[in-house]
Formats: sequence, C-alpha cells, structure tokens
Amino acid sequence: MRLILYSKPGCHLCEGLQEKLEQIQNLSFELEVRDITTREDWFGAYEYEVPVLFLSNRRGAEGTEEEEGSEKLLPRPSPRASVQQLEQMLHKYLAN
Repeated sequence: MRLILYSKPGCHLCEGLQEKLEQIQNLSFELEVRDITTREDWFGAYEYEVPVLFLSNRRGAEGTEEEEGSEKLLPRPSPRASVQQLEQMLHKYLAN
C-alpha cells in the first residue's frame, strides 16, 4: 500500500504529519510526498487544504496518470495526535 501526502513548503502541519508517518514502524506502507507547488492541478485542488492524505491501491511513479478512484481520501488526523494514535487510525484503513 502507498500513502500519498499532498504538502507544500513551509507548511508546519504538513511537516509534522510527515515526521509522524515516518516514525510508524508497525505498518507496512510506502510514503510518497507530493509538493502541490509543482503542479497547477494539485495546487488548485489543495492550496487551502494541506496536509491531505490519500491511500492508494496502485503503485506508480510520481507524476504518472493513475486511474480515477484508485486513491481514497483519508480523514485529516489531528495535529495533536501521537504517532501511536496516527498508527491506529491508519491500521483501520490499511486493513480494508
């Protein structure tokens, strides 16, 4: 499984979430961080929404076109959530 984090430079919420995701050890997933400032479509969609986290069932290189519906938007975790709480939330979605 792959998690996709839409982020932008200077976003402290994005950086905090990325750090916590990188600390999770009991779940197996690939983390892909996408900088929304590199593509107009991403920037238009997520400019005021970052961090945005998706679960992807497909493996693909960054920037490749993926089938519609292959990514599932996950609820935004609280910035105060611990690594353990984030792991528990993700476990629920990765198990499905």
